[in-house]
Amino acid sequence: MLERLEMEAFLRLAEELHFGRTAERLHVTTGRVSQLIKKLERRVGAPLFERTNRSVRLTPLGHQLHDGIRPAYEEIQAAFARAVSTTRATVDVLRVGFMGAAAGQIAHRAGDMLPGREPGWRVRIREVQLFNALERLRDGEVDTLILALPVDEPDIVVGPVLFSEARMLAVPESHALARRDSVTMEDLADVALVRVVGARPGAWLSDLWPERTPQGRAIAPGPEIETFMEALQVVASGTGAVIVGEQVTRFYARPGIAYVPLTGTPRLDRAIVWLRSYNSPALRPFVATALDAARLLHPRQGPDPDRR
Repeated sequence: MLERLEMEAFLRLAEELHFGRTAERLHVTTGRVSQLIKKLERRVGAPLFERTNRSVRLTPLGHQLHDGIRPAYEEIQAAFARAVSTTRATVDVLRVGFMGAAAGQIAHRAGDMLPGREPGWRVRIREVQLFNALERLRDGEVDTLILALPVDEPDIVVGPVLFSEARMLAVPESHALARRDSVTMEDLADVALVRVVGARPGAWLSDLWPERTPQGRAIAPGPEIETFMEALQVVASGTGAVIVGEQVTRFYARPGIAYVPLTGTPRLDRAIVWLRSYNSPALRPFVATALDAARLLHPRQGPDPDRR
């Protein structure tokens, strides 16, 4: 089955015949466009574009595929636009994703507050997971996300920090570090850090599983996981450790895990992010509402809306 992003990348590239302009239209990187086209060509079993250093052209098979799917794509877009138009005649929906219990509290509180400030709008809230949070934003499944920083992606806008928390190390209760009052980054050489499936250096959240300590000691890679609950299960089983925010002591206390303060590290910020191409009239009101909700739930922190 042809995936939506593959189809859009193929159709846009067939129009532009230029990877850079196609990436700009889709609000993704050039590498992402190339990845989508290569994936589609592998599924088709033959090249769809002829590429040289100077030009990009459709192959005969590419022309055939384009002529076959373009009318269907336009019909789908028109049908979707009609459905959206019908829905928005009565109520508009802002879809908010969150990761972590504390972020979920803010999302739900802001969701309750927004209709009173912006009549005609309501908020639909969804939990996202470590392995696909940004993908769900880019795929249009959610309109905005509340998650951990840093996020350094060209197509994503980072809004204000809602709250920040000290970092801690979750380790098995049987581990020697569990008996310490605190640990440092150098102590990470004594554990195997859990990491997200497909994680790469420099990617989102990669600061939670560094490869070396500040003094250059190697940090062993632990088991790969897709969700935070999987990470906690790995820690409880005694096969890994994970860097977390201090909210875990309130929301995720469980047998077999000790949470030890990780000193000498910056606080873990949580912020609202959205695609650069997203311009809903409810976005700014929701951001302001989320800031108010964060102040109610975390009054001692006083989130700074100018902080980035």
